Amino acid sequence: MLRTIFGEWKHDRHFFRETGMKYNNIKCAKFINRPNRFIAHVELDGKVETVHIKNTGRCKELLLPGSDVVLVKTDNSARKTQYDLSAVYKDGLGWVNIDSQAPNQAVKDWLNDSPPLFKDITYLKPEYAFGKFRVDFYLECGLRKILIEVKGCTLEIDGIGYFPDAPTERGIRHLYELAAAAAKGYECYIAFVIAMPGVRKVLPNVKLSPKFGEAFTAAIEAGVKVLYFPCSVSPDELRISGMVIGD
Repeated sequence: MLRTIFGEWKHDRHFFRETGMKYNNIKCAKFINRPNRFIAHVELDGKVETVHIKNTGRCKELLLPGSDVVLVKTDNSARKTQYDLSAVYKDGLGWVNIDSQAPNQAVKDWLNDSPPLFKDITYLKPEYAFGKFRVDFYLECGLRKILIEVKGCTLEIDGIGYFPDAPTERGIRHLYELAAAAAKGYECYIAFVIAMPGVRKVLPNVKLSPKFGEAFTAAIEAGVKVLYFPCSVSPDELRISGMVIGD
């Protein structure tokens, strides 16, 4: 179960308002293995439990045997798996949130607060159908027509975030679609929610996906802007703690 939370803020809007996700009904467990991208086996209260993973990325640097993980109890008693795996502890880094739904919800709450970058929002539509693809957010601020695609980053190497952690044809296609929209006059952004502590920037993972790197470069050259959302993470919470606009 999720609910929105807000941190302290100043009313003059020159300060960033923290937004994030709060999880109820959590339990700690030990990760055992991941038979496929949808489920994992964990040790919970001395027994092996099959749980749902709300992230189709590899997460191979995170989901290691014996790692501490956080489970969220579902409200649906008819579901085959009664827990969702929401976070994992990485030695030397801290808690990493791997709930793929949390980044979009956190950005939606941030937009609902009318941040200084997007003052006077007159229209906001999540999951907006644009051409042949669906963009995470479309909004209007007066004459400004804005598209935002959100990506959650969970891969950290030497203090830097990298995306993606698994091949993503969908992510590549989205970048080219944003580039095409920017060429038509739309104000376009790719927003990285960095779902781990202490990381403030994300680079394209060209080692894993050279094509994503090419698409990222093409998008930037077309005028697509990059937003980074550093986060603080605890077992029961993902909190956006700031915003950095890419160079």
